[in-house]
Amino acid sequence: MLRVLKPLSGLSPKQQSIGQLQSRYRYRRHPKNDGGGGGVWKTEEKKDGYLLLHKSKGQHLLTNQRILDSIVRKSAIKPTDTVLEIGPGTGNLTLKLLEAAQRVVAVELDKRMVEVLQKRVAESGVQDRLTVICKDALKAEFPPFDLVVANIPYGISSPLVAKLVYGARPFRGATLLLQKEFARRLLAKPGDSEFNRLAVNVNLVADVEFFMDVSKREFVPSPKVDSSVVIIRPKAEIPNVDLNEWWAFTKACFCKKNKTLGATFKQKKKVMELLGMSKLAGSNGDSKDYISSTDNDDDEGESDEEEFSPSPCSEMGASSFKEKLMGVLKSADFEDKRPSKLSNEELLHLLALFNQAGIYFHDQSKSRNAENESLTVAYS
Repeated sequence: MLRVLKPLSGLSPKQQSIGQLQSRYRYRRHPKNDGGGGGVWKTEEKKDGYLLLHKSKGQHLLTNQRILDSIVRKSAIKPTDTVLEIGPGTGNLTLKLLEAAQRVVAVELDKRMVEVLQKRVAESGVQDRLTVICKDALKAEFPPFDLVVANIPYGISSPLVAKLVYGARPFRGATLLLQKEFARRLLAKPGDSEFNRLAVNVNLVADVEFFMDVSKREFVPSPKVDSSVVIIRPKAEIPNVDLNEWWAFTKACFCKKNKTLGATFKQKKKVMELLGMSKLAGSNGDSKDYISSTDNDDDEGESDEEEFSPSPCSEMGASSFKEKLMGVLKSADFEDKRPSKLSNEELLHLLALFNQAGIYFHDQSKSRNAENESLTVAYS
């Protein structure tokens, strides 16, 4: 059900601290939209003080002050820090961040939200320490920052995590409020039913820590599912591996995460793809698909023998190449192992064996564009 924000009057801004300003805003249903679940924002918001929030846009505002305080404390913000907040909404978290940090950079696409946010911060008297970027967070260029603290819109969780952990801006840590199911996938370990390519690729460059669960009842409007707070900390050292090659390799492995690697790499289509990649260093069309959590990483889906009709010559080459693939898997006892059970160390070892045998998963002639490809996710 759609809910709205309504500012309340009664206190002089000059007499209020940031904490007192929190109580000047309350949330309740718009009387004209009591039975609705969405809809177009109407211009009468300017007249009656109501701001319609849209679930379809991920506009779920966390209102529990105790939880907001806990998130800020756990983030370990220093007085000299610049904090990046993505999706600040109307500023419930922003006001608390401004109490702890030297500066807050808020990225918010919705201009209506920006208007309310700037008004609330101005009333607190610290507007000079807030920078607002009114752009899509996935397309915006972030200025330097020390920490990320944010209530992430569910719909951009995967690409946004990708942009942070594989982006060019170094940072100390990211405290993120995420959909609970997504957080569980991010935290999954080898052998867990939720273990997936998302966890594999994030774990290559960062450590993820669970902090707390947050009930859906703490948001306005309430989402359909609960949330979790996790903390992502970039690793000081990461493995010496070509990232494009790694992303393409994990995609090949986790397309059927519960199948054995032997079964996966025996597929005709997979054999021909890798044969073409290794011989011709062909298209890099999959190079951007490095962190998606929406891959078909289970045993359902495409058949092992998809419609594929190689020529007699390519059939001979494929047969020889398949033997080469199986030889690499057998050399280190990987043939009967499943990606869902393998650690990053084991996957890195297998990738090294493939590369040493002249088998590649990404076009080696293409260089990585750090500013564009590393910040873009292509979903399967």
